[in-house]
Amino acid sequence: MTRHIVRTPRATRADGTDGAGMPSGVGDLKRNFPPVVDDRTRVLILGSLPGEVSLAHQQYYAHPQNRFWHLVGEVIDEPLPTLPYAHRLEALRAHRVGLWDVVAEARREGSLDSNIRLHAGSDLAGLIATLPALRAVAFNGGTAARIGQRALARAGLTLPVVLLPSSSPAYTVPYATKREAWLVLREWLGTSPSA
Repeated sequence: MTRHIVRTPRATRADGTDGAGMPSGVGDLKRNFPPVVDDRTRVLILGSLPGEVSLAHQQYYAHPQNRFWHLVGEVIDEPLPTLPYAHRLEALRAHRVGLWDVVAEARREGSLDSNIRLHAGSDLAGLIATLPALRAVAFNGGTAARIGQRALARAGLTLPVVLLPSSSPAYTVPYATKREAWLVLREWLGTSPSA
């Protein structure tokens, strides 16, 4: 199913709202992509909401400076950044890695998580119920963790959680530090040296 960005009018009316009745300055309505999972998924990596470049390309983590594909590639020992997008998704599924976002839709100016407004959460409990092999949920960044952990708690789900440093270029931690944290996912996939 293809998702589309819905553009709302930009003009501010006398009542302080845009033409769609939303407060001015809250941004266009953005929607997430379908989850990338199958019944063998062991680790579900959850981001917040696709950024502008990803939405324009209709691809997860399409911004060339986002390190997601590099980091996950190191986790599963595959050259993901060099593969066509469809092959990246196939590789994730083959290595039992799932991918989705905690925000189903929200208003946001630009791509920064700090600009997410009026969000509706994804149905994490509904998705997790379809994943019989799931061992852990990993959150890519603080916003995903904050929203996602609340959703899991409300649903009464008690899965192991891995808090990952954001792969976004806006989170300016050195790559080596991010890599070390992300490699922990191997334990949940059964691919670590001690597994």
